[in-house]
Order: sequence, then C-alpha cells, then structure tokens
Amino acid sequence: MAESRAPGRMWSQAPQGVAPVRVQVAVVIPCHRVRRHIMDVIASIPELVSRIYVVDDRCPDESGRHVEALNTDPRVSVIYNEVNLGVGGAVIAGYQRALDDGCDVIVKMDGDDQMDARALPRLIGPILRGDADYTKGNRFYDLAQINRMPRLRIFGNAMLSFMTKISSGYWDIFDPTNGYTAIHARVVAQLPLAKISRRYFFETDMLFRLNIVRAVVVDVPMDARYGDETSNLRISKILFDFMLKHVRNTGKRIFYNYFLRDLSLASIQLALGTLFIVLGAVLGLRFWYDSFATGITASAGSVMLAALQIIIGIQLVLGFLAYDIAAVPRRTLHPLLLSSEDES
Repeated sequence: MAESRAPGRMWSQAPQGVAPVRVQVAVVIPCHRVRRHIMDVIASIPELVSRIYVVDDRCPDESGRHVEALNTDPRVSVIYNEVNLGVGGAVIAGYQRALDDGCDVIVKMDGDDQMDARALPRLIGPILRGDADYTKGNRFYDLAQINRMPRLRIFGNAMLSFMTKISSGYWDIFDPTNGYTAIHARVVAQLPLAKISRRYFFETDMLFRLNIVRAVVVDVPMDARYGDETSNLRISKILFDFMLKHVRNTGKRIFYNYFLRDLSLASIQLALGTLFIVLGAVLGLRFWYDSFATGITASAGSVMLAALQIIIGIQLVLGFLAYDIAAVPRRTLHPLLLSSEDES
C-alpha cells in the first residue's frame, strides 16, 4: 500500500532502485439533496487526497452554496451543473475537471455519508500497485454485515449483479450499484464519457465501457453503512429499464469483442450454437403444429431431430460462456497508456 509523505499527495510503489512517483488523488462528490451530510463527508476525507470536487447537480437545496459558505478546506472546489444531469452526469463533470487539473486517481464518493472515507486507501491501493484500473466497493464480502442491509435491497442487488455480469463481461464482481469507486485518470481519458448513462445506470454502464477498453476491475470489501438518509433509488421502478439496457449492452459487448475486434473459436461457437437452437426450436414447433393440425403424433425420429439440434446448440453456447468467463481482463491498462504530460 502506498503511504502518504506530504499533505494531499500519495507516493506510488516503484521497483527497487527507482524513486517512488507522486500521485495526485481526487475525490468527486455528486450532490443532490445531501445538504445535511455534505460537510461531514468533506471533513472525513483524509489528507492523502489532493483535490475534492463537489458537484452541485442543480440541487434544490443549494448544496454547492452551502459548501461554499461553510467550507474552510483549501482542497475543495464546487462545480455547478446548469441542469440536473443525474449522478452520472455529475460524476462525469467531476472527472473532466480532475483530468484538466492533472489528477492521477479519481475517487467517486456519494454526498449522503454512506461511504466510509477510512476505506479510501484500500480502494485506491490496487490502482497504485498496478493491480487494477478501476476499483469498486463490495458490501457482500462479510455475511455479518449483509444482515444490516434491507432484504429488498439484497434481493435487488443480487438480480442486478447477475445481469451486470452478463452485460459487462466482469464475471468475478458483485454489488454493481455500489457507487464507491476509484479509477485511474488515464483510463478515464479512454472512455467515451459523452455516451455513458447519466442517471442510475451510470455505475453499471461504466463497467460495460471499461470492458470494451479491456480495463481490469477489482472488488474491494466494504462494510454496509446506512444512516438516516433516504435513497432515491427504487428497485421496482428501475428493474425493467435496467433489463432493457443490460440486453442492449450485452449485444454490443459480444459484437464488439467477438465479431468486430476479434474472431475466435468462441465466436464460431456462439454463432453456430444460436443457429442450432433457433433451427431446433423452429423445427420442433413445425412438428408440433403438424401433429396438432392432423391429429397424428410426430414420430420419435422427428422429435429427436429437433431435440438434438437444441442440445447441440446449448452445448456450443455453454462453451462460449466458459470462454467468456475465462476472458475477464487481467492485464492492467493504465501502465500502457501515455498521459498528456508524457505525450508532450
């Protein structure tokens, strides 16, 4: 783990005989109806952080003005969105400012005081060590802590996690809606920020975009922490919308990774498997319709012909899934990328 040697600076680990590199860590805090908690959140952020960006997302409680009136921390800058863009839009505004200011690692924390700032060094540690490009909290590591979470939230999170595994290609992560995240600035610069979902689907869409650029994502254990805040996220309202977006992202990811950017045995397995399943289903329906119309039971050979195609198709698709699970990105991206300072 990197250690702090000066206020507002972190020192990344370096090979033996090479001087450590100073790293600027920024924290982005999207603000919407968090006036009661925002000053406590700012006060809890450790000294290793160089800059704090408070993004007032057209907050009706004027959280930004509230911070400007009470803040004494020189690291804090307030950004105002002219219109409400949602949590994603607010975070992206903070990302862009952090990039402009030359920050190296960007942490996203919510302004409702649900995220423990003491866990921030653990969150950025894998990035500083070169083990990850993007890290996120996972509240499901400690079974004792899970009991503190509302039952509906546990169920909804489990469903969303499974859908996210399929659409993002990161089969080894969980708790996708956890907004406590960190990312290397060089990776942010590779993402199509204008295309990322602006509202509650932001964290999930980020994972999809990260997989497209082959970034390494790592879960970091976090405690479930709930206070007197009221969540604006309602699983019942967003589940169907999330499902549609997951289907869209799944199709895009598979097309980009297995047919547009590369063509492998897995691509052939998926194409043939899908073809066999469709042909078997169509043939089976045809035999069923003929049997229903004529009153003559379909022969065993006809049934087996349809069933065999479906079975072969399923086996081929399972082979593709096994390949896809094993293809989770493992080589970190940001050490391979040049920063704007390096290019100049």
